[in-house]
Amino acid sequence: MKRAVLALIARMATAGTRPDDTDEVRLHKATLSLTTGLISLAGLLWAGMYAALGLYRGAVIPLAYSAISAVTLSFAIAADRFDLFRLGQLSMMAFLPFLLQWQLGGIAKSGAVVVWSFWTPLYALLTGGSRGWQGWLAVFLVLVVASGIFEHEIAAAASPIPPVVSSIFFAMNIGGLAVVTMLLMRYVVRERDEAQQRSEQLLLNILPRPIAQRLKRDSGAIADAYADVTVLFADIVDFSKFSAEMSAQNVVAMLNDVFSEFDRLAEQHGLEKIKTIGDAYMVVGGLPAPRRDHADAVAEMALQMQEALDAYAVRAGTRFALRIGIHSGPVVAGVIGRRKFSYDLWGDTVNTASRMESHGVPCRIQVSQETYARLRDPVKGKGEMPTYFLVGRRQPGSLPASSVM
Repeated sequence: MKRAVLALIARMATAGTRPDDTDEVRLHKATLSLTTGLISLAGLLWAGMYAALGLYRGAVIPLAYSAISAVTLSFAIAADRFDLFRLGQLSMMAFLPFLLQWQLGGIAKSGAVVVWSFWTPLYALLTGGSRGWQGWLAVFLVLVVASGIFEHEIAAAASPIPPVVSSIFFAMNIGGLAVVTMLLMRYVVRERDEAQQRSEQLLLNILPRPIAQRLKRDSGAIADAYADVTVLFADIVDFSKFSAEMSAQNVVAMLNDVFSEFDRLAEQHGLEKIKTIGDAYMVVGGLPAPRRDHADAVAEMALQMQEALDAYAVRAGTRFALRIGIHSGPVVAGVIGRRKFSYDLWGDTVNTASRMESHGVPCRIQVSQETYARLRDPVKGKGEMPTYFLVGRRQPGSLPASSVM
């Protein structure tokens, strides 16, 4: 039973939605369709109940609402125009419960069927945001006051209804309104939470979690100084030449496969991917949460990056090589931009790591004196400095695996 109800709600909620609709538009349409569907089902139930009791004129009103709603919703879906449909729903929700109440003999005899009209300002709020619901609330209150003032005259002119039946009406009206309200609220809250989760995940794809949380709390500039981190730059050697011989789809697919694996390695080692630029990849260890073993973690990732690219080259039947540079030291990190955020690093450490890569050797990991292996080779822009090649993992009790040049 529960599964059937949830399936019906899901079917109502998707009526009229299109694949290219934004989350906001999709939720707007779903709220309109789902509210209409649930209240229409309740209207059919009430119409049948009134007819069974011989209150045929009363049965016409909820039956008319359900029929008109079904027709107008079909037109709204076909034309993808929900604005007039919404206005029609608000008008019927505002006035039909009062007409039904007056037909049955007032508030007491009808079991306060007027409570269904309270959906008018609530419906306006859910489907229109903060605009317009106040006017519909005023309409509801005016009609409530009018019903109270003319209650005696309305009751005297209506057909008699046994008190026990009026009590049943009251229980069904309150219970039915509560059920419809909770079903709709459950859907709206679930959709809102899922939309927030999607937005949160998109933000986390751009920014580290601690930085994203700070940005949501404070819209001011975010900038932090880190005394000791390790920065890695990697570049696919001669990728421009390879890409010139491939279609655009194949180029993007290849980079996506390779960089997605690098992303997995970064997450596995607790490192922070900073960005990709063309066929270059940048990652850092030691921020935004400082850690002592950032150099070890980055070096291990560098070795696994080479292994991953070699494995991909074998599967793809081609030859690719990575050139990797690593350097450790202080950096400044922060968020730039207002509409499109970018988390980036600045400082001499970044520049040196970039030069380790650009002045490196294909299939090798070149690191500075502050990180791992050794190489004596002038580095442009930095003067002469010792550098090293990281060629493997150090075994316990042995010297660091390196090749000095």
